[in-house]
Amino acid sequence: MSELRMAIVGFGKIAHDQHVPAIAATDGVRLVAVADPISVAASVPHFRSLEELLRDGPEIDAVTLATPPQIRRAQAALALAARKHVFLEKPPGRAVGEILPLIAMAREAGRTLFASWHARFSPAVEPARRLLAERNLKAVTITWKEDVRKWHPGQDWIFEAGGLGVFDPGINALSILTRILPRPVFVTAATSEIPANRAAPIGAELALSDDAGLPIRASFDFREQDREIWEIVIETDQGRVTLSAGGARLVAGEEVLVDTRKDSYPLLYRRFIDLVRGGQSDVDLSPLQLVADAFMLGRTRQVEAFAFDGMHRHERSAGLQAAGNVAVAPDWTEEP
Repeated sequence: MSELRMAIVGFGKIAHDQHVPAIAATDGVRLVAVADPISVAASVPHFRSLEELLRDGPEIDAVTLATPPQIRRAQAALALAARKHVFLEKPPGRAVGEILPLIAMAREAGRTLFASWHARFSPAVEPARRLLAERNLKAVTITWKEDVRKWHPGQDWIFEAGGLGVFDPGINALSILTRILPRPVFVTAATSEIPANRAAPIGAELALSDDAGLPIRASFDFREQDREIWEIVIETDQGRVTLSAGGARLVAGEEVLVDTRKDSYPLLYRRFIDLVRGGQSDVDLSPLQLVADAFMLGRTRQVEAFAFDGMHRHERSAGLQAAGNVAVAPDWTEEP
């Protein structure tokens, strides 16, 4: 295989901000088509659906599914049936059980299925994993708080059943956690806050552990506007280790070991190309399993209704910045 001909299905914010530039920056893969029910500005042929793309579009070898998780299973099954390799955005689907048949389909079709966890490819994650392997761990605290209006403007699907709500960003933290810790972890208790007019949580508190009794606490919130934070703090026998900025910064004690905002998506596509060339799949469901267990074991508490409409703090600040009245830190193009 000289070059992987790729199509993106679901041409929203994450596709524009991450997938298109990552494909352009990666040798061995080329974007040849996109599919989205809404008209989009793209430099390649556009189709209204995956079905239309497969029927009338150019020859492709693989698809990236960047659609909401509620519809990914059916799309992945369609692509695999057409003998295409499949790159799944995170989370890989709305439920653990629906992914298992896709793994079997990929194996039978001799095609690659890749459940991508972009946060695991952040620059400080692997150094953190190696560092923690040499220490005894005492406790872990995860704080993952952000503004849903900023990162998912008007995207009501995220609060529908299967959209995961605050676990959509929270699963990024769990994907890092399950990579850097030396032993598997499991949920012991959880509480989710669900808006009165929504089906998925806007906030959550989790207690987790491993088979050695390591205490792990996680706090997720979708309502934070003043101080967004994506941080994992690990207390060890040799001092504190902090993984922050969504996996971009690593500090051990007072020493900064890693501090860079290098894009993770080109590494995801490099991994996908290697999997295709090696005839392999990579579908780790452990982060999604933890979310499923949080729903299964957790309590729920109803909170006030939530609506996307209306100008909020970020939009006001952006408007003032454009007018030259205030200084505002630039946004990340990738949600941590």
